[in-house]
Amino acid sequence: MLNRVILIGRLTRDPELRYTPSGVAVAQFTLAVDRPFSRDQGEREADFIPIVTWRQLAETCANYLRKGRLAAVEGRIQVRNYENNEGRRVYVTEVIADNVRFLESPNRESGGQGRDDFGAGSGTYGGYGGGNRGSFGSRGGNSGDPFADDGKPIDISDDDLPF
Repeated sequence: MLNRVILIGRLTRDPELRYTPSGVAVAQFTLAVDRPFSRDQGEREADFIPIVTWRQLAETCANYLRKGRLAAVEGRIQVRNYENNEGRRVYVTEVIADNVRFLESPNRESGGQGRDDFGAGSGTYGGYGGGNRGSFGSRGGNSGDPFADDGKPIDISDDDLPF
């Protein structure tokens, strides 16, 4: 059996980060995904799909994703249900993401063009194996260059290189 979904869309609001009583991070956001067809007047429709991320991925999404950003989400569909205050059974369908790619640069609003692959997933960041690329995701200033602050030589061991 197979339960996999891949979505590309824009966030309708900033991710909401919370923690369970045991301290596990969980972030929720909604992704607006265009439908592949238009209405009679040429108007596009979209589906608004709830996304849930857990642990390190949740914290990364909460730190770097914002409303309107283009993102790719890979995960599985989950249907859960509960009984509300009125005694009615409520069903919730959502995507539990295990990989999120940030498809736009955080500097998009300040005129920055191009694509940014600072994605996050379970065990890998942006699809590259190993290591934490967090220093690349938190850029100092508006230059977009993570090394612009000090101008000193960078000591990188061969173990840190992905190739």
